[in-house]
Amino acid sequence: MNSKLIFLDIDGTLTTPGSNVPPESALEAIRKAQAAGHKVFLCSGRNYDMLKPLLRYGFDGAVASGGGYVFAGDRVFYDCPMTEEQKDKALRLFAEGGVLRTIEARDASWCDEGMGEFLRQSSGGNSELLRWREALEKDLGIRPMKEYDGRPIYKVVFMCSRPEQLAPAIRELEGEFYFLVQDLAGANCLNGELINRRFDKGSGIRQVCRALGYALEDTVGFGDSMNDLEMIQTVACGVCMANGSPNLKKQSDLVCPAVEEDGLAWAFRELGLVENTKNPA
Repeated sequence: MNSKLIFLDIDGTLTTPGSNVPPESALEAIRKAQAAGHKVFLCSGRNYDMLKPLLRYGFDGAVASGGGYVFAGDRVFYDCPMTEEQKDKALRLFAEGGVLRTIEARDASWCDEGMGEFLRQSSGGNSELLRWREALEKDLGIRPMKEYDGRPIYKVVFMCSRPEQLAPAIRELEGEFYFLVQDLAGANCLNGELINRRFDKGSGIRQVCRALGYALEDTVGFGDSMNDLEMIQTVACGVCMANGSPNLKKQSDLVCPAVEEDGLAWAFRELGLVENTKNPA
């Protein structure tokens, strides 16, 4: 089989939400896939700083910041932060609407005061909401907004209680940015990401393919939430986790068991990315 490029979302796909430790079954499958000649990339909304705990497992590179920062080893294939004007306008509009903001540079993140309390009062939700709750409660390096030092920003994560709080920002910014609102079954808040229309996870995958000389026909992507949609639509084979969004499952070629049920290892065997050593039934 041809060498494949494999792209993995993190929270709810490679790990349980908020965790930086993949199941051993997933790590074993990844190692075996790499030994078979495949390359495995992280493909995440996380910035480079938030990827560091996982990069130590030997991934070949990453599509980070939702496609805004793409690299393999020391090679950077794409780097596209917001302009100063875009950043200032977005932060102002969200603040005026009472929308809570988390902003992400390449190597640091900052959030509004009150974010932790807002999340504690929210119930249910998808893996992205759970990740931010865990990140804030465990203090994974997300600093108070008052400490923001002006470095370039790639993405804004927003949270609020009512759609009308977002309406002014959507009117002013939708020409330049996607508003990716997550499926939040049972949650009493709106949670989403402001992503530059100049990139997405799908465009990041294309950057990697061009840089490394792969065809899109040789790509596989794994995700669980609607911010993985462009990845799933771009790769030749899109896989959604059983714990994932119902809407993403409809767009995927395969649904595999949940992350807690060794779903990645199962899918790697099912797709022939690693040898299936199970005894025949």
